[in-house]
Amino acid sequence: MRSLKFLNKYFWKYKWRLTLGILMIICSNLFGIYPPKIIRVAFDTVADEIAGTNQAVASTTPFYFENTLRSLLDSLSLAEKLFYFGVIVLLLALVKGLFTFLMRQTIIIMSRLIEYDLKNEVYQQYQRLSTAFYKRQSTGDLMNRISDDVSRVRMYLGPGIMYTLNLAVLFALVIGTMVSVNLKLTIYVLLPLPILSFTIYHVSNIINRKSEAVQAQLSTLTTNAQETFSGIRILKTYAREKSASNQFEESCNKYKDTSLELVKVNALFHPFMILLIGLSTLLTIYMGGMEAIAGNITIGNIAEFVIYVNMLTWPVAALGWVTSLVQRAAASQERINEFLLEKAEILKDGGIDLEIKGNIEFKGVQFTYPDSGIEALKDVSFKVKPGQSLAVLGRTGSGKSTIAHLINRIYDVTAGEITIDGYNIKDIKISSLRSGIGYVPQDIFLFSESIRSNIAFGSESASDVKIQSVVNSAALLDDIKEFPDGLETILGERGITLSGGQKQRVSIARGIISDPNILIFDDCLSAVDVETEEHILLELNKIMDNKTTIIVSHRVSSIKHADNIIVLDEGIIKESGNHSSLLAYDSLYSKLYHQQLLEEKAAT
Repeated sequence: MRSLKFLNKYFWKYKWRLTLGILMIICSNLFGIYPPKIIRVAFDTVADEIAGTNQAVASTTPFYFENTLRSLLDSLSLAEKLFYFGVIVLLLALVKGLFTFLMRQTIIIMSRLIEYDLKNEVYQQYQRLSTAFYKRQSTGDLMNRISDDVSRVRMYLGPGIMYTLNLAVLFALVIGTMVSVNLKLTIYVLLPLPILSFTIYHVSNIINRKSEAVQAQLSTLTTNAQETFSGIRILKTYAREKSASNQFEESCNKYKDTSLELVKVNALFHPFMILLIGLSTLLTIYMGGMEAIAGNITIGNIAEFVIYVNMLTWPVAALGWVTSLVQRAAASQERINEFLLEKAEILKDGGIDLEIKGNIEFKGVQFTYPDSGIEALKDVSFKVKPGQSLAVLGRTGSGKSTIAHLINRIYDVTAGEITIDGYNIKDIKISSLRSGIGYVPQDIFLFSESIRSNIAFGSESASDVKIQSVVNSAALLDDIKEFPDGLETILGERGITLSGGQKQRVSIARGIISDPNILIFDDCLSAVDVETEEHILLELNKIMDNKTTIIVSHRVSSIKHADNIIVLDEGIIKESGNHSSLLAYDSLYSKLYHQQLLEEKAAT
């Protein structure tokens, strides 16, 4: 239950709705108390008529307007009296129904509003967390926590709280009324309740453990399905459909078995509660009859007590269901809290709102990845002035992409300092920093929308003229003409309908459309041929004019025109200079250049 304390701030936020809901619960139950009293009077009236006396009235405990009611109906016949009794009970039921409706409109709507707030809070936290967090978590588990787990919490916030409050108010009113009629009979009627309370306490612990197991297995199942759908091309390529089906079936069976264990507990629990409540009804009739024979109560009181017991039947039966809701909500909220309390690697946003000009400097930068412990950069220092281009060359794993990540502040440096326009990158607002950078990542992600929408994603106010311009710069024009709907062509998930080269060029168009002063191309031409690469670079040179450009690549052909080139090896800058100066001696750059020339010749 400690995990649910996190939700107290929402109760305070919607305190007036909750207060009004409690008031509606009280009013609803107040009007629910009176029909049994009217029915008691009706039974006693019939008994009086049959006996021809008024003894029943003297032996009952009247409520405050009973005598007035009797005097008003005294001149009527028995049939007319019963008709009016029925009308009064119906009116009271209608008023109770109205307050019950208002009760649900306040508390259930409050739970929906909190669900909305909680989902937004979880989503905002997901966006705050860094890339390292997503490397540790599966997409299926993330989706399950913001959807299914939050829904379970809402059931506690709505039905759970509403039925608990309703039960508390109803118990106070009903038991108070029963005690005022006959204490002895009330004690007998309530005898099974302590047994019921002990059973609920014991079973709720079992429900809690099994609920956690169900939620954990559901996350595994969701992750399995998500990975299968995302990797469907690989799965089909290797003809692993049967293996994937077997794996999914195994996960389903585990989820089924875990869920059935929970169902079995509830299946045994609920009939046991109904048995105890039925026992209360039998005790009411037997002991009530004995008390009526002794002259302590009337026949009408027996009927009144039977109705009160039946009024308690659903709330008491719901107590087990509510207990299950609360336990499952606690398990789900604990899972949600794991992410909400997760600290982002980027601990502090800067306060400087800066219009980025493009002066970048690395000063003795060292960086170690927090998850793997791999030291990616070691004492890296360089400068890039506004309007200049810097190329970063190196083999796979040399730390090239890490430089791009650090400039975007996806990670913070372990040691050293990065400055942008003279300011420490940590002092600049992240939103201001990233809006001034056009970043084309190595790992391309496209949305399941039109090509136009994917390109315009890089700018909030992209005109058709601007889109056409960047399409031409990214060498996409001929490809788009071949699509039946042109720019309006809807892409499949992650851009699956495009080739690797087409996806890279759409990503380039998206990166340059906002006309940023810093451009970062992270090995974004690896999937295009040399001819297309030359065309793209020729067009990009026009765009890169007067812009600070970082080109990360393992291909010399992509970076040979850069103003300055640094060669990384195991996180250390081994060489630096321009294309001509690096070729002038037996450098690592020169070896890579000639090796790639030979590979290109061999390919042709």
